[in-house]
Amino acid sequence: MLWLIVTILAYFLQAIAALVDKYLLKSHIPSAKVYTFYVGILSIVTIIFIPLGFYVPAFSLIVLNFLAGAFFLLGLFALYKALIEFEVSRVIPAIGGILPLFVFCWVYLSSGGKEVLGIYQILSLILLILGSVLIVYDKDKSITLKSFQISVLAAFLFSVCFILSKFAYETQPFWSAFIWIRIGAFLTGILFLLSKEVRDEIFRKKHTFKRDTGLIFMANQLVGGASSVLQNWAVALVPFGLLVFVNALEGTKYVFVLILAAAVSIKFPKILSEEISRKIILQKVAAVSLIAAGLIILVL
Repeated sequence: MLWLIVTILAYFLQAIAALVDKYLLKSHIPSAKVYTFYVGILSIVTIIFIPLGFYVPAFSLIVLNFLAGAFFLLGLFALYKALIEFEVSRVIPAIGGILPLFVFCWVYLSSGGKEVLGIYQILSLILLILGSVLIVYDKDKSITLKSFQISVLAAFLFSVCFILSKFAYETQPFWSAFIWIRIGAFLTGILFLLSKEVRDEIFRKKHTFKRDTGLIFMANQLVGGASSVLQNWAVALVPFGLLVFVNALEGTKYVFVLILAAAVSIKFPKILSEEISRKIILQKVAAVSLIAAGLIILVL
């Protein structure tokens, strides 16, 4: 069950990155295209891992790797755009509920129907998905048709990335495949320069980032990069039939977000504020209980 430990650790780091992303996207970077461009460009940093293992695979595998990287970055773009245009509570529950379903379908179809979950695994999956949705759900900000559409798009793009990445790690050594996938994300990021909005922001404006914001962005990318390595390692480690759980366990990220946000809000109440009431607390407790129950069933 090493993959489970690696997955949870990855989501802990993602929780930290998510809080900083929320701060940057809301306060400093109004363009999803620009933010995605920088994330894509920074993907090239993964070449520092070349000494750990890198080779040039067959052309078909290079294409597979590049497509995985491209779908990853396009999924991020859809996610960032959704977070800018809609409240988190409208976007994240939809993505959290739909993404595992897409991955489950991809696994089932690509295995020819051979990969089937057992009854306890299905129960664990349902509990994890329900907990993931409930922990960020807000009935006062119901999902609209437009927010649902972009959430489905983001979930679909991420699901394709996950299944392609799994195929890449099944056919190549981990570090080599990971580097090629990130090169694919880097090349996709360059394509964002075709957007006039991105070119204007980068080349014509003198200060895309304030210095402090730039430092925060870079530090956050290091944290996000570490979480990405761990998540991809989990994808490589997990049995093919259980790949959906790497997505379903994302609920643990929001448990960590909840804990970290509460801790940060004590010292910086103006940066991260959330309405707290007895009803909300009960909802969060119920969501955490569902996620915990799903984890226990999965482990035992």
